[in-house]
Amino acid sequence: MSFQTTLNDLRNEVQTDRADFDAAFIAIEIARLLREEQPGAVREFLETQELADIAALIEELDEGDDLTVLRLLPLHDQAELLGYLRASAQVDLATRIPRRELVALMTAMSHDERADLFKQLDEEAQEAILPALSKAEREDLRRLAAYEEWTVGSVMTSDYATLQPELTSTQAIEALRMQAIEAETIYYAYIIDEARKLVGVVSLRDLLTARPRQRISEIMDTEPVWVRADDEQEEAARLVARYDLLALPVLDNNDRLVGIVTADDAMDVTEEEVTEDFHKGSIVQPLDMSVAEATIAMLYRARIFWLVLLVFGNIFSGAGIAHFEDTIAEHLSLLFFLPLLIASGGNAGTQSATLMVRALATGDVRPSDFGRLLTREVVIALTLGLTMALAVSVIGVWRGGPDIAVVVALAMVTIVLMGALIGMCLPFLFAKFNRDPAAASGPLVTSIADVLGVLIYFTIAARLLSL
Repeated sequence: MSFQTTLNDLRNEVQTDRADFDAAFIAIEIARLLREEQPGAVREFLETQELADIAALIEELDEGDDLTVLRLLPLHDQAELLGYLRASAQVDLATRIPRRELVALMTAMSHDERADLFKQLDEEAQEAILPALSKAEREDLRRLAAYEEWTVGSVMTSDYATLQPELTSTQAIEALRMQAIEAETIYYAYIIDEARKLVGVVSLRDLLTARPRQRISEIMDTEPVWVRADDEQEEAARLVARYDLLALPVLDNNDRLVGIVTADDAMDVTEEEVTEDFHKGSIVQPLDMSVAEATIAMLYRARIFWLVLLVFGNIFSGAGIAHFEDTIAEHLSLLFFLPLLIASGGNAGTQSATLMVRALATGDVRPSDFGRLLTREVVIALTLGLTMALAVSVIGVWRGGPDIAVVVALAMVTIVLMGALIGMCLPFLFAKFNRDPAAASGPLVTSIADVLGVLIYFTIAARLLSL
């Protein structure tokens, strides 16, 4: 029975999600075929699959089987497949592959992915690999691995195509054909002078539509968008998105071309930043690995600090309630509305904070827009508060009478206004002091709104009900 026939039978027997099925059940069938010494059937199946899907299968296989399946692929496919694996899976495979085989594999990898893998290996493994590489590869690897993790240099690749300005369009196309095997992309070619300084960029479209004898210097863009290698990696992702680039040239401090950031690398950076913002927005310390790989201790450390800090912050809410014990004792119906009012202030604040954090992150809003946005937020918050106050006042009359209804309505308007302003102002305040606005998280806004909400509610109650 062929592998494909067995696979179809298995699909008919098991009803499950396709992604889960491919990752788990196909891996079981591959393991069975390997035990029965049928590598040809496995290779036949692998030839019909995308490398990203094969990487998911390899991560599901037991130790030994994963390496066997990897070796069934051509060397170039092996090198590309490593880039789809999680960092921990890459390191695990690298430590089990013989040194000569690992060197050949790393040589076939793209420059940026090779540097990423190299940085994840321990010093002993790094020292064992370097001597086996060519001098040019060693220098390139060391240079790329030297950049800090958060910089553009850490995500750029040195696989790029270059041209000389005096070439004709026909000669340039032929030159790109020679560089296509090694270059990450040939859609953009970079024109450099003798000192490797960037003087222009030309697209493949421009070359194909140019006259055969037209010089590169006549059709190139002499003012390309570029980024510094030491800039933060988010800057590269922002420029790629803003100008719809497939690749962005990277210059060193001497204006020499040292690499490019491709659109797929920019997408990876954006995904990392969004994940980090989500963590900060939930007061979770950033993780160096995926949640699936993180240990219990790591997840505990990532969450405990802010949770304990907010516990002590919420003590002020309890202190506020204790301060108004006499008022509460005289009007117990006030307690019925306490959760409702406090939650409303926190919800309004979280909404405002989410809108402002995202707007600041995308550049839709700048710190200089604060005054205009503050006025607008006051109007919106008052409108929201009045609407919510009207709804809750009906319950106030039913539950505690007209006096309680007035207290609850006034408190609702004030608390919603206060919560919305806190949620809007905190991101701008963090940005003012060069902190990530995402740190102005929902839990932080909610905790502040809770404390102030309690004080506002019972202060209004004490004043009005004592009249």
